Amino acid sequence: MNIAITGEGIISAIGYDKATVLESLREGRSGIGEMRYLPSTHHELPVGEVKWSDEELQSRLSLDPSGKFSRTAMMGMWSIRQALEDSLLLRRQEKCPSQEYSPDSCLLSPDSSRILLISGTTVAGMDLSERYFAEMIADGGHLEYLLDHSCGDNTRLMADHFGCFTDYTTISTACSSAANALILGANMLKAGEADIVVAGGTEALSLFHLNGFNSLMILDKERCRPFDETRAGLNLGEGAAFVVMETEEHALQRQAPIHAYLSGYGNACDAFHQTASSDNGEGAYLAMREALDMAGLQPSDIDYVNAHGTGTPNNDQSESVALQRLFGSDLPPVSSTKGFTGHTTSASGSIETVICLLAMHHGFIPANLGFAHPMASGIVPSLGTDGCQLRHVLCNSFGFGGNDSSLVFSRKEEGGMRNEKCLRQDQRQEYSPSSFLRPPSSEIKELSRVEITSIDQLSEIRDYIKPMEARRMGKLMKASLLSSLKALKQAGIECPDAIITGTALGCWENSEALLMQLLEEGEVMLSPTNFMQSTHNTISSNIAIRLGCHGYNVTYTQSDDSLEWALRDARLLLQSGRYKTVLVGCHDETTPLYRSLMARLGIHDLPAIHSVAIVLRNESK
Repeated sequence: MNIAITGEGIISAIGYDKATVLESLREGRSGIGEMRYLPSTHHELPVGEVKWSDEELQSRLSLDPSGKFSRTAMMGMWSIRQALEDSLLLRRQEKCPSQEYSPDSCLLSPDSSRILLISGTTVAGMDLSERYFAEMIADGGHLEYLLDHSCGDNTRLMADHFGCFTDYTTISTACSSAANALILGANMLKAGEADIVVAGGTEALSLFHLNGFNSLMILDKERCRPFDETRAGLNLGEGAAFVVMETEEHALQRQAPIHAYLSGYGNACDAFHQTASSDNGEGAYLAMREALDMAGLQPSDIDYVNAHGTGTPNNDQSESVALQRLFGSDLPPVSSTKGFTGHTTSASGSIETVICLLAMHHGFIPANLGFAHPMASGIVPSLGTDGCQLRHVLCNSFGFGGNDSSLVFSRKEEGGMRNEKCLRQDQRQEYSPSSFLRPPSSEIKELSRVEITSIDQLSEIRDYIKPMEARRMGKLMKASLLSSLKALKQAGIECPDAIITGTALGCWENSEALLMQLLEEGEVMLSPTNFMQSTHNTISSNIAIRLGCHGYNVTYTQSDDSLEWALRDARLLLQSGRYKTVLVGCHDETTPLYRSLMARLGIHDLPAIHSVAIVLRNESK
């Protein structure tokens, strides 16, 4: 089954749509510079800001001027609107100006399709939470923004703005979030659980974000230089991009334009470290290898690689090794486009997807800005080339915790067809074209379920890990690891094939600690441990690192529906026959401060901790 891409939308530091982004890419014009809108004291740190203020975004979207919307949600709305128009799902009328949108004047074309929105984000509504945090805890002011803080809440706001989505969900796997949104979308289309998917990611700069990365000492005070020997770190960026995906058959039925095919994809866990990549790039290599195998391609078929290429010493070295392992001496042109946009973290996978499609359609390879000095034993990136025919493009997105994802895009002229003769023999069954068309299996069995509802239960963690390790973990990290290890032990499974996690707020205790430190001490060096553990997929990657599990790893952050989405994804994997066992979990915590604030909003009886781990197995022959 061919997955067609029929529309794209983008906003970033180098443009507000595909046309302006293309112009910047062709002219080699970077959007990284001194911050203008983020109210930070760290003006020594260059960033890739979108060149519109919150007020401009709000006005251009025709949002209620009396309300406040997170920058993350507004950038998402802007790019989703473009993608819907591009795919002919949104019909623009003459009275709707080209630079404005309102639900009253831009109507969705009549269609009974099931349209799903999948968004990747980590920061979500943090910009509003940090802005009003002092008032929230002092007198309960602006508490309404706490209800829109979470990743899932931001996706809900975006879905409600358009009113056309029959369902929506959120993925938060740090810098691979948007790429994983596309992977889920493709899987759901293949399984017949949606007719159209709008997938991508959105992420705004925030003080929390900037200072958190600064605490890890991986931000460069100059423009980033991916794959350069003198590289000293990344520049943070912001933006959003979404693509419309549907099966080729559905696109042809509604006469939609087919821009390209998502012909292959892979997700793997490096299972090495929470913030560093392994020396041999195992997770990156496995993700790329899986993407090529699914596409039925050999490494020599890839005409261009859009690398993750953050500009940090560790990432670029590890990715170089992974690329060399996969391609050997026949390395295609490679470049990182983060010198244009900055590292847009959770949105990077979809922003770079749109960049890849622009390069494919217009026959050029984007320059790797800033490169001048080759790395020792590293790759030599492209400085840009015109007049290229790009048939197949590989796009990498790697996140904290070693959550590595790779996407393969193929030109429409390639027919989106799988080249079966290129598949390794051991992959033919795994990636058969009908693998996602199998009827729901009744052979999925729940092998075990473990639930933790009390802080007192956490003492059992000493039966599984050393006291020194336990002391470095917050409550939710302990609870999630404990419930998972107990559930696997009960099921008699040492290591599952995949780990899928749900969480509404992640390790909220750590997020709150960072917010409090920003409030009380200002933008000093925050705790790197708190920042690392505040990232939602830290929970899932911690389990994978403990188990040495390199398989599929994803985290859902869709508020109260997080577990439901985790289970839904697990069943997709198991029914496809690609995986035999999946560890599913849902883990959340609250703090006394959080519970008191929510009580003011009339929400009571929130548990201090709740962690559930479930082991599922497909027992069909």
